[in-house]
Amino acid sequence: MTWCMMLITAVLQMLARVSPAELQQALGSLHALSESQWSIAKKSKDVTVWRRASQEFSGFLYKAEGSVAETPQRVMDHIRPGARRLHWDRMLTSLEILQTLDQGCCVVRYTTAGQLWNIISPREFVDFSCTSEYQRGLLSCGVSVEHDEQRAGLVRGFNHPCGWFCVPAQDSDLSVLTGYIQTELRGMLPQPAVDTAMASGLLHFYSDLRRALNT
Repeated sequence: MTWCMMLITAVLQMLARVSPAELQQALGSLHALSESQWSIAKKSKDVTVWRRASQEFSGFLYKAEGSVAETPQRVMDHIRPGARRLHWDRMLTSLEILQTLDQGCCVVRYTTAGQLWNIISPREFVDFSCTSEYQRGLLSCGVSVEHDEQRAGLVRGFNHPCGWFCVPAQDSDLSVLTGYIQTELRGMLPQPAVDTAMASGLLHFYSDLRRALNT
């Protein structure tokens, strides 16, 4: 079976299990969790990262929130899969749209850089991603697709339902950007290293995004 046929088969199998509406509903459930259900993992002066046990795997679900001085549309244009994201996100080393689907959805393959002096080696992900309207803003969400084709020398990670909400802040020109990430990095990794990498990576995400939006 060719790579193209394997990809189409994987996408059809995935869509049979999780529709865009179900994925958005899963993110909505995470977004509805109360503040008391989270514990702070790391904080800067303008971004907070929380965590709680994931219900999808044995690791943690992370939440990050901060304000961005741009419209939700322009923020999401930088976050959604595409060449623009690759230009500013320090964690990405490659990104390729494998298939464009209906309703603002696509299948994307990307690789991430090693972290913590390569204690966490580079990872590869293949995700189904969908961007849609949410209240007065936008939601970009995704989940990994399981399939056999894999680049040599890379560990295949898996993203359980994750995504970014971006809505206008009340009574200001800012937008509030809230992310939910539950990434199963896989491999034999010490949990403290994963916690450090995830929390620090989310803080860097905001600083890199703000820098890109200002250029």
